[in-house]
Amino acid sequence: MESLLLPKQRSESVLRASILVVIFTGLLIIGSSSSVFGAQLDARILPDAESADFTIKYQRNIWIGYPEGGQLADELRNSQWDFKVMADSSNPGVQELIQKLNQKITSDGSSARITDLSVEYSAELIGRGANTSIDYQIIFSPTLSFYNIRQYSANSPALVDMGWRGLTVEGPVIIDGVEINLPISALKTQAPAAYDIIAGTEGESLMSVHLINADGIRDQPLTNWHFLFDPTGINVDAGTFGLDESISGFVVSSFTMGESSIREGIQVEKEFFAEFTVDKPYEVRSVESADSANLHLIGFANIDNLEGTEIFGVTPRPPDNYATTSSGEFPVMIIYGMAAMAGLGAIAILFISNRKLKAEEGQGQQGIDPSQLQSYSTSESSGGYKTVRGEAQLKGDQSYDQTKSVYEQEKQAEPGSSDSTNKKGSMPKGWKPS
Repeated sequence: MESLLLPKQRSESVLRASILVVIFTGLLIIGSSSSVFGAQLDARILPDAESADFTIKYQRNIWIGYPEGGQLADELRNSQWDFKVMADSSNPGVQELIQKLNQKITSDGSSARITDLSVEYSAELIGRGANTSIDYQIIFSPTLSFYNIRQYSANSPALVDMGWRGLTVEGPVIIDGVEINLPISALKTQAPAAYDIIAGTEGESLMSVHLINADGIRDQPLTNWHFLFDPTGINVDAGTFGLDESISGFVVSSFTMGESSIREGIQVEKEFFAEFTVDKPYEVRSVESADSANLHLIGFANIDNLEGTEIFGVTPRPPDNYATTSSGEFPVMIIYGMAAMAGLGAIAILFISNRKLKAEEGQGQQGIDPSQLQSYSTSESSGGYKTVRGEAQLKGDQSYDQTKSVYEQEKQAEPGSSDSTNKKGSMPKGWKPS
């Protein structure tokens, strides 16, 4: 059948579809990722201070599936337990962990050091009918020292070492007799019978991937992070609002990563899957969302590189006439240029649609051909009155027979209702001439 849309309507439809495609693509690229992160770093650094406290979390979820039942289902179904471990630097296990973290920082080319650390570890298992989930979380609260390469002076900015952020440890980490770095260890301790079934399979290999892993934060260049600076500290009225003395006279620079963007790419969760068979087929799935980080520095920070290590050059105030946006160090003219390109794209769509419309002129009927229509009277009513009202239907279309007036059907069914030769009127019943 020929299109029932007129040329103008089709042009508008093409334009609307094009706009929707552009909007959807933008949302897909810039939309944020999930709220649970594999590694989440949150640090606030005063460049000229001797140390800075920060936090970093590691989270993962393990699913063990047994859709056909079996021995593993018997061991885990309806089971539920959770346990926690907390320790600080006075613990020998934590002291050993600090050494491993500092070794990793050194191997990444940084001179910063972890000088203090508290650790919180938790694992929670919930067994269900067809699967069991285990949620893991590790929270580090370290003290970072020796990150200041050079202090600020009137002639030079402070230099802050940022090569320490890839806090990763491979292999076992034992605190108070509890291994916290390998997910399989919790199952081995709390559900040994289930562990014996998984041991030696691909499921054990997947559950032996270390939890303490922030390489995703280290591998994302700082130039790809989102940058904003807050000038509140240099506002002349800021002191009247109880401003923190640490930012008085300074701007605050904020760098964030973890959101999908054109520069960072689309951030997707890290998911791994393994299948194995013992008495029945089983499956293990590991789910961990994209890494995230927030860095706040007191002062205006510029990214630089020193002998292969990323650093910040920090000054109390931004350079004069500095222009930046929330999407990173894009000059204002680039933003205007991007807006202009978007406008040109819309004009191009309209131009193409208009050309197509003109090309179709004179090529015959684009809608419904009037010669294919026939009229039907729709004016019959219960009172027998008739007007010139009607409607048009396609020839051969039987839909009118299904929807025509019920009064017309009743009129046709009455005997003599269509007899045009009857000249007599109608009198009330029982009427007789006087």
